[in-house]
Amino acid sequence: MPGPRFDIITLFPDQFPALVELGVVGRAHKKQLFELHCWNPRDFTDDPHRTVDDRPYGGGPGMVMLAEPLVRCVKAIRDARGDQAPLIFLTPHGPLLKQADIRALCAQDQGAILLCGRYEGVDQRFIDEHVDQTYCLGDFVLSGGELAVACFVDAWVRLLPDVLNHALSATQDSFESGLLDCPHYTRPEVFENKAVPEVLLSGNHAKIESWRFEQAKAYTERFRPDLMKNLPEIDTKASTKGKPKKQV
Repeated sequence: MPGPRFDIITLFPDQFPALVELGVVGRAHKKQLFELHCWNPRDFTDDPHRTVDDRPYGGGPGMVMLAEPLVRCVKAIRDARGDQAPLIFLTPHGPLLKQADIRALCAQDQGAILLCGRYEGVDQRFIDEHVDQTYCLGDFVLSGGELAVACFVDAWVRLLPDVLNHALSATQDSFESGLLDCPHYTRPEVFENKAVPEVLLSGNHAKIESWRFEQAKAYTERFRPDLMKNLPEIDTKASTKGKPKKQV
């Protein structure tokens, strides 16, 4: 069964080859676990200059992406795909993208059409009529949507079966249980006079699991206390108030 297909609408398709050549995503692409196709709106224009933007009505700085080339581009993509995959736009106007959102989209197993915004924005009429879902990566601004879309695809692909070397790797990541991940250690056993916590050397898997859970709660309460509000089932009283528990 073929993996999900990602169709990316971008004015700079040359930004994406590295995404499918390197690291975890690159290995997954070589194994044909997903498809990635880039579409340039300039290829769907009629004028000699291949115009994809114009000045905003009402004045102001910058340019706005034209709706018509985008509509033509989306039609060509849907004809090529033959399905109703969601058209997703990463924009400050969307809700904060969360791991649960990625998991839900991944479960649909069809991929998505991803719009990379540029300039001052995209003609709102295109967004209103053709965009199915918006998300925001955070309260900051990028010069274009390509980096945001690359992050989105990376987060999605690593959840696909057979992508990561260990099947449990993704399930133990930060945010999967609602908590941040616990701290990790590797060789040497002592580094700059700091030793690995004894419990991790004990071989007692039950104690190790309990320690990691407590550390995850403590780290979350310290660095992302906002996440704790959404976890009523966790005994937050067991964690410390200002910092992770002392590691023993």
